[in-house]
Amino acid sequence: MVKKKTAKFLAFRYKILALIFVILAGGLVLLPKYEKHEGIKSEELLSNIISPERYISTDKLAHKLINQDPSYLLIDVRDEESYTKYTLPNAVNIPLAKLLDEDFEMFLNQKQYNVVLFSNDNFYADQAWVLCNRLGYKNLNVLKGGINQWYKTIINPEKPLENMPAEAFELYTFRKAASMYFGVAYPEQYKTATVAKKEPAKKVITVKKKKKAPAEGGC
Repeated sequence: MVKKKTAKFLAFRYKILALIFVILAGGLVLLPKYEKHEGIKSEELLSNIISPERYISTDKLAHKLINQDPSYLLIDVRDEESYTKYTLPNAVNIPLAKLLDEDFEMFLNQKQYNVVLFSNDNFYADQAWVLCNRLGYKNLNVLKGGINQWYKTIINPEKPLENMPAEAFELYTFRKAASMYFGVAYPEQYKTATVAKKEPAKKVITVKKKKKAPAEGGC
């Protein structure tokens, strides 16, 4: 009964979120367009908003991080206090309120990395995605479920029931091994881990800063 109420609440919340996206997209269309960022057309923006392709799962991201894929850049759009308490490995903190600051443009408006935006859930990360997408930024993803889902699936995975299919146990095996990789300690030695323990290398993020266009006009 509680699960049904929770599911209904989440469904209602995401309907509200979708409505906010549409309103936000419409508002962005009405904003004056700057020569520096002409942005995409409103029809394309609305089409992108309703597409689920922007989401990346916690399992896929964990796999990328464990294998130290250098093509992924993680952006934590929460406030600095939340970022300091806990964040994902090598994530850069760009609070949603400062997302459009010129100092952070080089992290978001680039083609070197696949950018993964994340927050506690999807809410703020989705807003960040809409703003960046409106400006025509490429290679943008949102971590589905955010840090809450990361904790639930990777840091503290739930053991499947005995009557569940083999795929559920295989996924659990990966998740538990991944949790060990990310620092979770278990009483017993987990011998069937499918992911080898490696020391995560400190990622050095070098993003080429875009040259400013010369100002037009003048006397």
